Amino acid sequence: MHRDELHTYLNDYLQSSRYRDYAPNGIQIEGKAEIRRITTAVTASQAAIEAAIAQQADALLVHHGYFWKGEAPAITGIKKQRIADLLAHDINLIAYHLPLDQHAELGNNALFARHFDCETVWQSAAEPLIWHAHIRPTTLSALLDRLAHDLDRLPLAVGENTGELTHIAWCTGAAQDYLQQAAAEGAQAYISGEYAERSYHEARESGCTYISCGHHASERAGIRALGEHLATTFGLDVAYYDEPNPF
Repeated sequence: MHRDELHTYLNDYLQSSRYRDYAPNGIQIEGKAEIRRITTAVTASQAAIEAAIAQQADALLVHHGYFWKGEAPAITGIKKQRIADLLAHDINLIAYHLPLDQHAELGNNALFARHFDCETVWQSAAEPLIWHAHIRPTTLSALLDRLAHDLDRLPLAVGENTGELTHIAWCTGAAQDYLQQAAAEGAQAYISGEYAERSYHEARESGCTYISCGHHASERAGIRALGEHLATTFGLDVAYYDEPNPF
C-alpha cells in the first residue's frame, strides 16, 4: 500500500480535519513510500522505535507522536535520537491524537465503555470529550476491581462514595481537569488516566469520586484496534508493541 494512500485513508476514516489538536495528525516524519508492515504503539518512544526497527516495519503508527504545541522546537537530545533512528531506517511516523480519542467505533473513549455494564452511553453537550454512561448498579469497590482486571493496573480512587453507582463519566488520558464538569452533569464517579494534586480536593468537595487508572493503560485500546482494522481491511502485517509504562 502506498504511503499516501494509507495517509489519505486514515485522515478520512478518523475525520482528522474536524479537530483542532495540540500536535499534527497524520504523517509526522516521512519514510519509505511502500507500506507493507506497521508497528503500532501508544507513544513513539525510543523503545517503540526500536521495536519497529526489529520488526522491520515501514511505519510506526501511534497515538502520541511529536511536535506538541508549546514544546521546544530544537531537535536535540532525546528528540534528535528518536528522529535520527526513524530517518536512518526510513520508517514513517504516523500519529493521531484527538481523532483517535474520539472515533465513534475505534476511539479510546468509545472502547473504554467496554469496561462497564452500560445501559446508555452519551457524550457531554458542553464538552464532547467527556463520555457518560448509565450503568447497572454497582459499588465503587466492584468498579475498581473491574478496571484493575481489564487494564492490568491498580487504579487510584479519591473521594467518598459508599452507595450504589449508576452514573459514571470518563475521558481517557490526561483529562483530570474535566472532573468538575462531569460532576456538574450528574456523574457519581469520573475516570481518566492521570491525576493532579487538586484532583483530591475536587473529588472530595464535589461528591464525585475521581479514579485515575494510568494514561498509558487508558489509551491502549484505540491504537491497537486501529492497527487490527488496517490489517483486516488492507491485508497489512501489523504488530502491536505494548511498552510497560505504569503512568
